Amino acid sequence: MARALVLARRPVISPHPNPRVGCVLVREGRVVGEGWHRQAGAPHAEAEALRVAGAQAAGSTAYVSLEPCSHHGRTPPCADALIAAGVRRVVAAMVDPNPRVAGRGLRRLAEAGVDTAQGLMVDEAEALNRGFVKRMREGLPWVRLKLALSLDGRSAMASGESRWITAAPARADVQRLRARADALLSGSGTVLADDPRLDLRAEELGSEVTRQPLRVVVDGRARLHGKLRMLHDGGAPVLVARCEQRPLAGAEVLALPGKNARVDLRALLKELARREINEIQVEAGAGLNGALLAAGLVDEIIVYLAPVLMGDGALGAFHLPGLERMSQVRRLQIDELRPLGEDWRIRARPIYHEVTT
Repeated sequence: MARALVLARRPVISPHPNPRVGCVLVREGRVVGEGWHRQAGAPHAEAEALRVAGAQAAGSTAYVSLEPCSHHGRTPPCADALIAAGVRRVVAAMVDPNPRVAGRGLRRLAEAGVDTAQGLMVDEAEALNRGFVKRMREGLPWVRLKLALSLDGRSAMASGESRWITAAPARADVQRLRARADALLSGSGTVLADDPRLDLRAEELGSEVTRQPLRVVVDGRARLHGKLRMLHDGGAPVLVARCEQRPLAGAEVLALPGKNARVDLRALLKELARREINEIQVEAGAGLNGALLAAGLVDEIIVYLAPVLMGDGALGAFHLPGLERMSQVRRLQIDELRPLGEDWRIRARPIYHEVTT
C-alpha cells in the first residue's frame, strides 16, 4: 500500500477533478503490475496496473489507494475490470467519499466473489487527496494560503513591490505547489499592483505543463481593467468574482452576494466546489488573506521565510482588525519547518477552535 501511495503522488500536475490514485498488483509475493492515474480522461490506476500485469493479474491481490470506482465516467468502472481480470483480493486504503461510489465499488467486488478489505494506511490516503475528500464531504475545496515573507514578517514594500523576496529554489517550490492546485486565487489589489500571469511555468516547474489551473480574482469593487496580462495571454480561463454583474473582457464574471462591496468568500468557495475545484492556492495580499482567515476558510498556510529585513514601513501579510490583546491572537500549529536554499519553508494550520482559561 505504501508503494501504491508513492505511485499516486507521481503526477506533478493535479489530475483535476479526479483524485490521485495508485495501484499495485501482487501475485505470490511478487509485484506483477503497477499503475497510477495521470490525468482526467486517462486510464485509472487499476486499469494501468492490469495492462502491465496482463495474464499475471489472475489470482493476484490489488492494493489501491482509493476504492475502485463502480460507475461509468470518462472511463469504464475499475471494479468491473478487476473482476474480469480474475483478481482474487482487493485492499483499498480508503472508501471513496464520492457519493457515486461510497462503498459501491467494494460491494460489487464482494458480490463477484472477490475478497475485499479497506482501512490500510487510511490517514496517508486521505492526506494525499485532502481537497477531493473535503469537497465530497463538506462541499468546499481545500484552501492553501501561500506567503513569501521577510524575517521581520513583511510581504511587500510600501509601494507594493515584492519581487523577489525569496530566492529561486523557493519560487520553484511554489510552482510545484501551484501544480497541485486546481485554481489559483488572488485579490484585485495584488493583481493591479503586480499584473501577474498566475500560471504554471515549465522552466521553473521542471516538467511539461499539461494543464493550467483556473485563475480566480476577487474584485468586489469592480476595479480590474481590460489591459491585464492574464486577460490576453491565452492561458487558463479567468474567473472574476464581483458583487455585481459588470462584464470584463477576457474573463467570466461571477456575481455573488456581499456587503460593502466585499464578496461573500464562502459563497465563492462553494461555487468553486460546484465546479469540481478540489484545491485552491491563494496568492494574495493582506486584505484577502485576512478575510479568508477570519472567515475560517483557510486550511493550510505555507510560508517561505527569507533572510531579509524590509522595515516597519513595508506591508504585512494579514489584515486582521480588532486584535488588541494577546488572548485574541490567531494561533497556528506548525507541521513542518525545513530549509529551502537560503530560505525556510513553514507549513502550518490555523487553530480555529481553542479553549482558553
